[in-house]
Amino acid sequence: MSTPSAVPADISGPSALDTAPPTAKRRVLAWGMWDWGTQPFNTVITTFVFSVYLVSESFGTTNQTSTALSVSTALAGLSVALLAPVLGQNSDRSGRTVHHLRTQTWLLAALSASLFVVRPEPGFLWVGLGLLAVGSVVSEIAGVNYNSTIDQVATQRTVGRVSGFGWGMGYLGGIIVLLLIYFLFIQPDVGLFGVTGEDGLDIRVSMVVCGLWTLVFTVPTFLVLKDRPRERAPRVGVVQSYRLVWRSIHGLWVVSRHTVYFLLASALFRDGLAGVFAFGAVLAAGTFGLSAGDVIVFGAAANVIAGVATMLFGMLDDRLGPKRVILVSLGALVVLGILIFVLHDAGTGTFWVLGLLMTVFVGPAQAASRSFLARLVPEGKGGEIFGLYATTGRVVSFLSPMFFGAFIWIGAAVTGADNTQYWGILGIVLVLVAGLAVMLPVKEHTEHTVS
Repeated sequence: MSTPSAVPADISGPSALDTAPPTAKRRVLAWGMWDWGTQPFNTVITTFVFSVYLVSESFGTTNQTSTALSVSTALAGLSVALLAPVLGQNSDRSGRTVHHLRTQTWLLAALSASLFVVRPEPGFLWVGLGLLAVGSVVSEIAGVNYNSTIDQVATQRTVGRVSGFGWGMGYLGGIIVLLLIYFLFIQPDVGLFGVTGEDGLDIRVSMVVCGLWTLVFTVPTFLVLKDRPRERAPRVGVVQSYRLVWRSIHGLWVVSRHTVYFLLASALFRDGLAGVFAFGAVLAAGTFGLSAGDVIVFGAAANVIAGVATMLFGMLDDRLGPKRVILVSLGALVVLGILIFVLHDAGTGTFWVLGLLMTVFVGPAQAASRSFLARLVPEGKGGEIFGLYATTGRVVSFLSPMFFGAFIWIGAAVTGADNTQYWGILGIVLVLVAGLAVMLPVKEHTEHTVS
């Protein structure tokens, strides 16, 4: 084993939050507006509206479109795993994290609006899936840079509530934009500007609204966040970027082994959490028979509950520690996922109850995972460590979509039924269980050696 002298000095330095000064609430609010502004991609596009639109009968059979969605989601995840080390290193070494975040946010807005071109025809299935996959990659890379700025607005004592506030703002922003597009375009026979459901125009115009929402509401974030002056390091190539990532992993292994264990555990359970969101609305429509309108109403209720719960759990995070929040959340999600499988034929009311209960725990697990790592990031290494966080997560990001699709196939083989979509939830539960099992032995963040 290498000796500590072989460890990069900046890996074993003090946590960035240890040296972070207190910040004004208005700055925290402006920081959280990025979550608010970019949430349409997660809530409207990948979860409750566009993904449901893509798996509708206009594009093919339920099993065919659901499987295609799982394949494209898996490919997007693998792309993030390959790109995050290079782009994360570039942001850190250039000292232009906020600059890159702004560019990626504008690109995400443009990709969201470009979904307007996807007409409800089988020939447009892979066009829609392709744009959705590219948008997912951009969203994830932008999230790396955003997460690394948390030390500009939080301290060790407040990071749990700040992280929870950001996630909560995202959920609440998601509900507002979801209700707006539902009542202005989707629900009326003739919506605003004369938009109707013919040729999927109501859904397609909603995508333009999502793009504009992201462009406008992230402005406060970029008025507050600034790139900190630092000496710019030379740019490195792709191969050298991966060598530096390995160097960071090795350094963490020597100095803070349980941080590596946490990265492995979070890689698993975050993929399971992503699976809950990616395929939840798909299950609501394809298995429990909710109409497109019902799915949107469900999404609105889910976001309100998730937003409030995430903010409340954020305060518990600062008091009880992020590990406890993560374990409780994952355990509850496993139980609820199994109940959805068992009670899949119990009617829409069952999905409403179990689905809304699941939303109570997804956000807190995500926010606590971010705050757990933020407490350990050495000063000046936010982009690199959160890039590593994204990379380790995306290395296994194909698991939930792969197991979701695989269990649909297993269900069809076992039952002989045409629609076995509900079996997919077992694949997601399996990933959550794996993450929970690996997280159990991870020490509390206060017991990690970081200096």
